[in-house]
Amino acid sequence: MLRLGEKITIVADAFEQNLPIGQYGYLIAYDRNPDNAFDYVIRIPNLNRNFFVPASDVELESVVLKQEAERIEREALIDFALSTYNEKLFHQVMNGELQAVEEEEESKETMSQADFIKQVNLRAWI
Repeated sequence: MLRLGEKITIVADAFEQNLPIGQYGYLIAYDRNPDNAFDYVIRIPNLNRNFFVPASDVELESVVLKQEAERIEREALIDFALSTYNEKLFHQVMNGELQAVEEEEESKETMSQADFIKQVNLRAWI
């Protein structure tokens, strides 16, 4: 549950109230009526209006900024991996960090000569 006075960002418009998605606002009240679908009352300073919104329509501004920063960082890493032809980095970014750790553990195992030749032939065929 969000605290009163926190700066929030509108991320959705579930009830099609013409909410300005992407703009910020402030949480000014809780709607405690159990018969109502709305959870919060928010104030949008740019529009000089108050809106009743469900909890799914708003998110803390700090959380939204963090998600956006992670998305931009991921896109930058993908662009770098593609421009430098770094296949390992590309697969690591696309598949996640856990698979990269698993691959390092698997690569530490010694390969037999037949497995090595099979890997080389697979790479050469591709």
